[in-house]
Amino acid sequence: MELIKKVRFNSKKIKSVFLPVILLIFTAVACKISYSFSGASISSQVKTMSVERFFSRVPLVPPGLDQTFTDALIDMCRSKTSLRSVSESGDVEFEGEITEYQTQPRTVSGDDNFAATNRFTITVRVKFTNSIEPEYNFDQSFSHYVDYDGERDFTSVERDLSESIVDKIIEDIFNKAFVNW
Repeated sequence: MELIKKVRFNSKKIKSVFLPVILLIFTAVACKISYSFSGASISSQVKTMSVERFFSRVPLVPPGLDQTFTDALIDMCRSKTSLRSVSESGDVEFEGEITEYQTQPRTVSGDDNFAATNRFTITVRVKFTNSIEPEYNFDQSFSHYVDYDGERDFTSVERDLSESIVDKIIEDIFNKAFVNW
């Protein structure tokens, strides 16, 4: 009889410990929690994205910059979202053009009137269309610049500077489209 009481007592103790654990596991499995380390806030209804090629509308842009820019935007969206890329008519669409690509002197050195510092600027106009949540649509220009030493030949630094600027612009576009800043 004593043994039966101990077994009943232990079974009550087991139920009181395991029942909450089982309920917790069931709740965790039944709930869908989604985390985004990119900060992106995208409706679950948005499944696809399309990016039209960003052509250059300015002279003297190095060949391939338009495709490099387009590919960088696609890569950013793929790596930081679960959106599937489609060739056209995505739930969200990006289109636009490179509208500025220039370098100009910023500061002039003493007596020789040479540029001590130059500024290299790229500007891109972007039209973003969200067919699911049209309140997030925008048509806006994004611009970044980098100052560089005037004694350096622009062609020797152009590639590194343009990559740096493109990365910053892509990040700004992504944040405007998906992080809603």
